[in-house]
Amino acid sequence: MKSIPALLLGLAIALGTSVGGYFVGHYVGKGFTDARALERSVTVKGLSEREVPADIAIWPLQFNVADNDLGALVQKLEKQTNDVNAFLTAHGFIPEEITIDAPNIIDKQAQNYGNDEIRFRYLAQRVVTVYTKDIAGVRAAKQDLLDLGKTGVVFTQNDYEHRTQYLFQGLNDIKPQMIEEATRNARLVAEKFALDSDSRLGKIKNARQGQFTIEDRDSNDPHIKRVRVVSTIEYYLAD
Repeated sequence: MKSIPALLLGLAIALGTSVGGYFVGHYVGKGFTDARALERSVTVKGLSEREVPADIAIWPLQFNVADNDLGALVQKLEKQTNDVNAFLTAHGFIPEEITIDAPNIIDKQAQNYGNDEIRFRYLAQRVVTVYTKDIAGVRAAKQDLLDLGKTGVVFTQNDYEHRTQYLFQGLNDIKPQMIEEATRNARLVAEKFALDSDSRLGKIKNARQGQFTIEDRDSNDPHIKRVRVVSTIEYYLAD
């Protein structure tokens, strides 16, 4: 008779262990399922792009003077420098916008290395640079450079180092709106994906803002800039 209570006790312990194991396994398994559900996500990109006018122009004018007499060379250089300065002043540029660099004078005879065919012994180069916010003024003046050519000023053409640069410095003013637009566009793409996959878009899991880029709109219109930014955003998905 003593074996019956012992048997009942053993059955109770076994049943409790089995039931406890079921509940533990059920809730732990449900926890893993919920965790896997939270890991469902979609990564999308949102673009914001706009065209803006440049607000700074850097216009270097490099010209050359050649002569066999050093004194005559210097006189020609000073005259042409004055001609260039007068040309720029006549087009509305103020002295604070004009920088005249020191001349670079080369004695070609000293660099001859045995070649006697030298037409002019001395060559002088000078760069006059305009730094201005008057973009339209620079573009208009460039169209009139032939007027300076008629006075004998010879400009260096197709020199990458002395090309005209147009800059845009108002990025901070448009950054917030562009970031907002890129984020909004990314969400629209994510919502479309969620709809097509019979899911519901959740909160943001991760977000990365790309770098802003500023480029010429095209090679013929460097004074018009294209600003763009791409934001990469990862959203949770739920059923």
